Amino acid sequence: MPLTLPEKIEGPAAWIGADMQSKQDVWLYHLSPTEIADIEAAARHYLSLGRDIGEIRQEDFPLRVFDAHLAALKQTLINGHGFEVLRGLPIEQYTQEMCAAIFCGIGAHLGSARSQNADGHILGHVRNIGADPNDPNSRIYQTAARQTFHTDSADIVGLMCLREAKEGGDSLLVSAESIYNRMRAERPDLLKLLFDPIATDRRGEVPEGMEPFMTIPPLIWHEGKLTVFYQRQYIDSAQRFPEAMRLTPAHIEALDMFDDLANDPSLHLTMRLAPGDLQFVYNHAQLHDRTGFTDWPDPAERRHLFRLWLSPTGDRPLPEVFKQRYGSIEIGNRGGIITSKTRLHAPLD
Repeated sequence: MPLTLPEKIEGPAAWIGADMQSKQDVWLYHLSPTEIADIEAAARHYLSLGRDIGEIRQEDFPLRVFDAHLAALKQTLINGHGFEVLRGLPIEQYTQEMCAAIFCGIGAHLGSARSQNADGHILGHVRNIGADPNDPNSRIYQTAARQTFHTDSADIVGLMCLREAKEGGDSLLVSAESIYNRMRAERPDLLKLLFDPIATDRRGEVPEGMEPFMTIPPLIWHEGKLTVFYQRQYIDSAQRFPEAMRLTPAHIEALDMFDDLANDPSLHLTMRLAPGDLQFVYNHAQLHDRTGFTDWPDPAERRHLFRLWLSPTGDRPLPEVFKQRYGSIEIGNRGGIITSKTRLHAPLD
């Protein structure tokens, strides 16, 4: 824990959900017909090469119009308010392969794609496959249950909505800096406990030679920036390991307050991603969540999102302790889940 913490963090990433809800023009970007045509042409070009979509690079996805906005978006994510939604793609006209090429191609302009599981999937699939949310080795995104506010194992998290749920499934975002500011003002004694190394379960995806849990503090102050690392469900399930640090009553009170503030409707932002929407979130300054949902009876119509984990150049440095999570903390080449059986590829289904 740093000897001193700032009284208040100022800047665009310390946003308040109630303010952002009324300022959609700040974070909701409507694609123009010219930009859509540019994106489609780049995707058709890449598909003509006959290569795996997991191999896509920025130079393979040539944009002549939309590249300027993506350069600005990268700065918004790293140094600005930290998220954006792109809207307007007519995905009902696309094959799933075309959707994947567009999503991965746009992602390649923001950063290098990272593996999202032990099998090396560059392109993740967020949908309910009937996994048990109470199983300590289940991935919560493979259920229909409410998630909790959390961060992922990447610098930038991207989602592309293919199909909506029948009911629910809203996307939630909250600023870690705003939570910090509230705790600093109201309970600085509890805030300091979140800078302790607290065990977080790896849920069975354990790199060779590593423990089945990580000991990265939920909050880290490093080189003048607050970095958040948080998944409460995985913190709780890590207590199944006898060698993990025990959570004291004070730590539990601090974690509970963090959760309560994240769930405060005045602090977080709620949005509903529509088919064709692309959402990009800077993972070190925001936490994301999803409400529970009811799916359609027909499996072909059920809620389905693509997911990307990205590592951009020009990003903030991370402390050494993040090597437990990323292996490498080299800027532009970090993040993801790598084990001895990992082979990078992009499954379309």
